[in-house]
Amino acid sequence: MSSTRSARRVGRISIVSVLILLMAAIVVPGMFFSLVLLQRNNQAQQTMLSSLAEVTASSITESVDRQLTGMLTTLRVLATSHHLHYDSFEDYYLRVGDALAGSGAYLIVTDANFRQLMNTRMPYGTALGPINDLETARQVMTTGRPGVSKAFFGRTAGKWVFNVLLPIPNPRGLARLLILTHDAEHLAPVLARSSLRGGWNAVVTDSDGVVLSSSVSADDIGKPFFLSQASTPSPGVQSQKINVGGIAYELIQTASAVSGWRIFVWAPSATLQAPLAHSLRMLALGGIALVAIGILLAWLLGRQIASPIRRLARDARSLGAGEKVEPVDYLVTEIATVSQALAHASTDRLAAENEIRFLMREVAHRSKNQLTVVSSIAKQTARHARTLPGFQDSFLKRIHGLARSTDLLIAGGVAGIELRELVDAQLEPFRPADGDRVEVKGDSVRLSHQAAQTIGLALHELATNAAKYGAFSMPEGKLAISWKTSGTHLEMVWREFVPKMRRRSRTTGFGTEVIERMLGGALSAAIERIFHRNGLECRFSIPMDRLLPDREPRAAEV
Repeated sequence: MSSTRSARRVGRISIVSVLILLMAAIVVPGMFFSLVLLQRNNQAQQTMLSSLAEVTASSITESVDRQLTGMLTTLRVLATSHHLHYDSFEDYYLRVGDALAGSGAYLIVTDANFRQLMNTRMPYGTALGPINDLETARQVMTTGRPGVSKAFFGRTAGKWVFNVLLPIPNPRGLARLLILTHDAEHLAPVLARSSLRGGWNAVVTDSDGVVLSSSVSADDIGKPFFLSQASTPSPGVQSQKINVGGIAYELIQTASAVSGWRIFVWAPSATLQAPLAHSLRMLALGGIALVAIGILLAWLLGRQIASPIRRLARDARSLGAGEKVEPVDYLVTEIATVSQALAHASTDRLAAENEIRFLMREVAHRSKNQLTVVSSIAKQTARHARTLPGFQDSFLKRIHGLARSTDLLIAGGVAGIELRELVDAQLEPFRPADGDRVEVKGDSVRLSHQAAQTIGLALHELATNAAKYGAFSMPEGKLAISWKTSGTHLEMVWREFVPKMRRRSRTTGFGTEVIERMLGGALSAAIERIFHRNGLECRFSIPMDRLLPDREPRAAEV
């Protein structure tokens, strides 16, 4: 009997030892796992922040390019004035001043020798000398193409500025140079909208590395960017690590396709690693506290948490496999909360997967539609273009018109786009300074995505023709656009009023094909074009069932 009892004691330990080992088995692996998970989570966060910084750099570049392109578009519109063509600078000064009021931009007109003939930054009649930026001006006049200057200190402005330049001839054969100048500080809102986080900063420099705008301080404008010399320019988005003055930096840079400017998003490496060091310290302190508390409470909690933990592990594996997890009302509140969280996460994951599948189909569908429209625009533009520059100019303008419609599509979402908003967006680049010359009125009508793209292209072509031949081609011209719904059709009227109607070509151009083939074909529109003695009138009758957005939500796949 004695030998039997001794055999039974061999290999046994006390309940206290079991609880301590249980605590150690829980805490030690948990601490190690938390350390590994924390490091990986930090790496994931740094990767995410770096990716976000790259996206931000690209977004800033696109914003800068859009702003420069908008300035160039403004120059092209201002270049159409007959006051400029016949050197009526006093009248031109007044009209340009009104058009640019509040925009922060100023217009300079020079002769072929780059002497200023007019500068809206100064009162008309002020004696003006040659412009500051002769290098860019000579290049633009030599190539005959628009250009964007580097940063330079303007004598008249008394601050750092940049220019967008457009060479134009006039009917008397005298070369003229139009310059739209902006203060460099005007770019600050572009960086302010970038929402930089995690210690990242952004800087816009010219091709020589001179700062045009900085998210750190406005005092940096006009100074060399301290990281530009250590970086290597390359196409696209470039990420690199550099060391300057013994300090390591993370640097992301892109280049503007319009101006050659460089956009930098940067941060000290130590700043990016600071969250990890703080988390490790907190993990160490938490681990010590957890061990102390675990020793005290291990014997109370051991039996109560063993079974629930195993169940939670099974639920977690089910969640990872994408299966439905049901909540369990455990005795321990925290474990019950985790069970509820797993159940909610399971529901959210299934919903998110369905939403992702739906969005992927939606993106694929819209992308195919956009590519089809762009392909059609390219083919039709090429068919009617006589020269490559003419094709490029017409194609870019039509793509910009399509882009304006696309912006409205994204903003409107599944609810569709208001016809009034679409009309205003397409008229905006052509709208004269005198707002009374354009009248737009009509019922509230929401359009589907396909209808908005088609009507947007037609409106762009009509506005382009109006700028060339009709209501926008002379100061006295007027345009009236109206529409109303009459039962099953939308009745829309485009009416131009021109005192001296220019004769238009009777050949069928791209604009006519857009109206007849896309409106008539895609939307089954009845089209009537009337050439009055005082201007063009276009009438469209479009079935409402071809215009309205789909009100029924698509069923998500499970």
